Amino acid sequence: MRVVVVIKEERDYSRNVDTFMTDFYRQTGRQLEMLDPDTGEGDSFCRTYDIVEYPTIVAIGNDGQMQNMWSGATLPTIDEVSYYASQD
Repeated sequence: MRVVVVIKEERDYSRNVDTFMTDFYRQTGRQLEMLDPDTGEGDSFCRTYDIVEYPTIVAIGNDGQMQNMWSGATLPTIDEVSYYASQD
């Protein structure tokens, strides 16, 4: 399973996301993929999954279907995201 964090850099929420990513790695040993919506790949990804709010964390199954999405300044718990990140 693929877990992607869509974030625009240097925003008010950037520090919270950086802390989340650091804590997530420390607790799970896994790193999450990050995408900037202002890049070509990021723009295409956002259009595909209808992402319009940042930061957004998306869990995508191996078949490309979205399994879960968390949007906005209130980030999910590490346990919620690690469930999807550990599914291979």
